[in-house]
Amino acid sequence: GIGEASAELLGTTGATVLLAARRGEVLDEMAARIRSRGGAASAYAVDLTDLDAVDRLVHDVLADHGRVDVVVSNAGKSIHRSLADTTDRFHDVTRTNSLNYLGPVRLLMGLLPQMRERGSGHVVDVNSLNVDLPAANWAVYTASKSAFDAWLSCIAPEVRVDGVATTSIHFPLVHTPMSAPTYDPSLPALTADDAAQVIGRVLVTRPRLLVPWWVRLAAPVQAAAPEVADAVTARFLRRKQR
Repeated sequence: GIGEASAELLGTTGATVLLAARRGEVLDEMAARIRSRGGAASAYAVDLTDLDAVDRLVHDVLADHGRVDVVVSNAGKSIHRSLADTTDRFHDVTRTNSLNYLGPVRLLMGLLPQMRERGSGHVVDVNSLNVDLPAANWAVYTASKSAFDAWLSCIAPEVRVDGVATTSIHFPLVHTPMSAPTYDPSLPALTADDAAQVIGRVLVTRPRLLVPWWVRLAAPVQAAAPEVADAVTARFLRRKQR
């Protein structure tokens, strides 16, 4: 997905890429590919929902490399499920928040102090336009992504004082294995490589927020007339259920 494409892109630029995800064998293969092309990469198998494991990751990374200059926070769990189908599945809420919100926050709380002490660094949040345009059947996912987006927005001025930049990217649909169960592959969307190029550019330009232009137009309309937006969506859902 986006993480793999971004890692391989950055590996071609001379960056030392530190790969962190659950599947160690996949990470090892990625690291080997990056190194075979002349890049530098290290793999760290970790489950970000295990907060103790996140602390160990921070310890190991800093012990091995001394510092981290950039964090691309790309870990995410997507869940498309109605309230009725979630009522008896509260574990969907806790699991999604653990990966989309709590794990990334714990990771940054471990890595930001050394960035702030050095006076440089960059945090990139790979997020979703669901944050701007909440939609029915996406409550758990959108809430978790919005929580991390809000947390990063709140700490942004604090860390900026110390020379650390933050960027939130609210991506539209990207065709990846994560989105495949929910979206028709024929729908217009970015590819993982397209998304990686966006991430590469923001690492150079360092904007605070990157949102598709049409979302910037639609979000205020939805905010100004939420009752209308809810009524239109409710009518669509009723027709779909018939």
